[in-house]
Amino acid sequence: MWEIIIPVVVVIVFVAIYNRLVKMREQVDAAWADIDVQLKRRHDLVPNLVETVKGYAGHEQETLEKVTRARAAALSAQGPASQADAENMLTGALKSLFALSEDYPDLQASESFRDLQSSLRDLETHIQQARRYYNAVVRDYNTRIAQVPHNIMAQAFRFTKREFFEIDEEERDVPQVNF
Repeated sequence: MWEIIIPVVVVIVFVAIYNRLVKMREQVDAAWADIDVQLKRRHDLVPNLVETVKGYAGHEQETLEKVTRARAAALSAQGPASQADAENMLTGALKSLFALSEDYPDLQASESFRDLQSSLRDLETHIQQARRYYNAVVRDYNTRIAQVPHNIMAQAFRFTKREFFEIDEEERDVPQVNF
């Protein structure tokens, strides 16, 4: 009788471990998709912001081109590490754009610019929340695939460690825009 019970219990345990790893991997993918949605919203907002600034400060071409290049790099980035680098570059470019806006009182008074600024501020908050959730899910997943006996199943079925979505130390704050 034990000859049947022990193998059945072992199979049940391995199936449970496998299913837990699959569930965690799917949570990581879903969390990344949430970040991707927020970043897409941010990337869609940037051209409107650039066009609004261009209407008031069109001769500031270098800053506008820097923002456009940073957005293009962010759109083409793949994976958490390169995406984080590209987003850091875009955040820096946006800071330059907002710093530039301080020299243009008409731009600061523009309702559309203020609306875009407010939308960006809200998006930055959502992105930060999505990053925290993603990193928490990745931490749990990476920990689980490193622990015994989960690591046996993880290696057998090629569950691989995931990257965190980290940002530069100087980029940790939401861009501040003062008018």
